Amino acid sequence: MTSVLNAIKVPFHRASLGEEEIQAVSEVLRSGWLTMGAKTFEFERRFAEYIGVRHAIAVSSCTAALHLSLETIGLQAGDEVLLPTTTFTATAEVVTYLGARPVFVDIDPVTMTMSSTDAKHRITTRTRAIIPVHFAGQPCDLSSLRDLADAHGLHVIEDAAHALPALYQDQRIGTLSELTAFSFYATKTLTTGEGGMITTNNDAYAKRMQMMRLHGISRDAWNRYGAGGSWRYEVREAGYKYNLTDLQSAIGVVQLSKCDQMNRGRKRIAEFYSSALAKLEAVEVPEVLPDRQSSWHLYVLRLRLDRLRITRDRFIEELDQRGVSASVHFIPLHLQPYYQEQFGYKPGDFLQAELAYSRCLSLPIYPGMSDEETEHVIHAVSDIVQQWTK
Repeated sequence: MTSVLNAIKVPFHRASLGEEEIQAVSEVLRSGWLTMGAKTFEFERRFAEYIGVRHAIAVSSCTAALHLSLETIGLQAGDEVLLPTTTFTATAEVVTYLGARPVFVDIDPVTMTMSSTDAKHRITTRTRAIIPVHFAGQPCDLSSLRDLADAHGLHVIEDAAHALPALYQDQRIGTLSELTAFSFYATKTLTTGEGGMITTNNDAYAKRMQMMRLHGISRDAWNRYGAGGSWRYEVREAGYKYNLTDLQSAIGVVQLSKCDQMNRGRKRIAEFYSSALAKLEAVEVPEVLPDRQSSWHLYVLRLRLDRLRITRDRFIEELDQRGVSASVHFIPLHLQPYYQEQFGYKPGDFLQAELAYSRCLSLPIYPGMSDEETEHVIHAVSDIVQQWTK
């Protein structure tokens, strides 16, 4: 059976781009205005309308979005920020940009998102904010985390890099907290190649971030080379170079128009996977809780290692031999050298995160996957389980 499975190659990701995106970029190129301008502002307006918020601020990455959000709330050196250890390093590194300390929190064993119970025990007098991460596309327990934040006077900044378009208790992610950061990286559910967006209903926050994303200079300085623009500008803060370009925004506008359609495609694949793989006793399919709707950015399969004769790493190698590219999300941050050396974290600090990491892998899931490719992934997983079950 393995030789038959090798006939097809399924990459971990394939961007869902078409002629519409190519045409949109061509129009921007022909316009002669390539950096942040009218197309970026159109993208912001459309995104804000889609999410249902007053403001959407386009930036160069989700990392930039998180950094600007923390700067905007006034995070200071010596402050502490709670975030899950199971996340990409960007969530934590932005805390260090401002001289603050990232305080890791263990995860819920079902959703792999931040545990509100563990978070409660890690709050100190220095804690200023919580960054919940919506892992794989499923929203975390925002109600409990928001109650915790309110009780201690903490800011909540959501890391929604995986969560467009996800719902929590029938409300769109991006509307529920004072600040939410989205990612438009190449593999995300909406892509501009690189890029990000911050959503907020706070007018003062929006005004500051619009200034700080472009060197801290006066708001209209981007147009100083355009018709009616002025060469004069004012530097009001030491800001950053975090703006999005019109070339990227042109792709974003088209991608946004297809966001729901692409989400239905990923959901269909996830349902196909779960229906077939739930029958295998040696694997555990992801569970989406009833009060949430996932964006299905990732499909994270967890192995029941006590029923297999191979490790997670070997399982991924076996998938690769069968033409299926898989990945792992994520290596917990407390296991990474930098965070161990700088903040004293060590193996054993977060047991649920380590257990999940040791047995999880992410399967390909993207709208452009054909039925044949989806079936191939299922057959590959099934073949490995059959071969290596104890």
